Amino acid sequence: MAKIRVRLVRSTIGVKPNQRATVRCLGLRKIGSSREHETVPAILGMVRTVSHLVSVEEVK
Repeated sequence: MAKIRVRLVRSTIGVKPNQRATVRCLGLRKIGSSREHETVPAILGMVRTVSHLVSVEEVK
């Protein structure tokens, strides 16, 4: 399976509680932190929910 790297680029201050929880479930804490995830529909849906807070790149 392909992998993606998700990096938190904006703060979660002032965002809705469900978006803040989604960022935490992706394993992101501080601005600049990143995690690698498998490209599965559940993760892609989470990334789409917080797309304005994160950057995504494909990992080879």
